Amino acid sequence: MEILVVDCQYDFIDGTLACGHSQEAVKNIIAFINANPDAKIYYSADNHSLNHCSYTQNGGTWPVHCQSGTHGAELHESFSRDIKNTSQRPNDSTIYYKGENDSVEEYSAFEAKNKSGRRLCDVLGHEVIVTGIATEFCVKESVIALIKSGRKVTVKSDMLGWVNEENHHKTLDELSAMGAVIE
Repeated sequence: MEILVVDCQYDFIDGTLACGHSQEAVKNIIAFINANPDAKIYYSADNHSLNHCSYTQNGGTWPVHCQSGTHGAELHESFSRDIKNTSQRPNDSTIYYKGENDSVEEYSAFEAKNKSGRRLCDVLGHEVIVTGIATEFCVKESVIALIKSGRKVTVKSDMLGWVNEENHHKTLDELSAMGAVIE
């Protein structure tokens, strides 16, 4: 079993872009990981400079978020603290960074790279369970890319945070229509 944890970073949980249901999602993801101690876990993380195109100050849509080196860019501490199997905790080989190119809005984690330069799409297997934040953006685009690559994708709906709850439900319907299994 392989689980992708999308962008469970402080800015999306209680920071500049805090999302609904995000704290519950983190608790549910950790409980699920602990119930599956043999699963391989991969984490994605937004990682931007102050010049990133997504920021309103640079003509984008979003407030400053997940700026490299800030608390807001860090994965929630409970992933390092509360996951019982230490090999499932985030580390340099399992955290995949996206949004590092200032001129590209990169919602999908598909092409994200870890510290050694390996791409997430090159290490994920054929069946992937997707969890994380936010349903309508980074989760959605990651799932679409995974489906287009021929992978079987399951989305855990109680392990998601969202910008807008109504759009969260619409997005789940869209992903289901594309072939994702929604649980």
